[in-house]
Amino acid sequence: MYVILVYDMNTKRVGKMLKLCRKYLNWIQNSVFEGELTKVQLENFKAEAKEIMKEGDSLILFKNREQYWLQKEVIGDEKSSIDNFL
Repeated sequence: MYVILVYDMNTKRVGKMLKLCRKYLNWIQNSVFEGELTKVQLENFKAEAKEIMKEGDSLILFKNREQYWLQKEVIGDEKSSIDNFL
């Protein structure tokens, strides 16, 4: 499944969440990631994220079966393009 993830964390936990997200997904902009995950990978990610998160933190996941169902438009500089990967 294709996932777009957005998080808002207390500055004390941002580094841990960033490291976790990079383990599973591609960084595209500050606190925003995207990529393909299996159901098992997604469940593992959510379990690990819940261990990091505390009160006041939030994590939003947009999920779709396939990336091609989404139309992505970038206006301005793209922080990290994944189009160059083979």
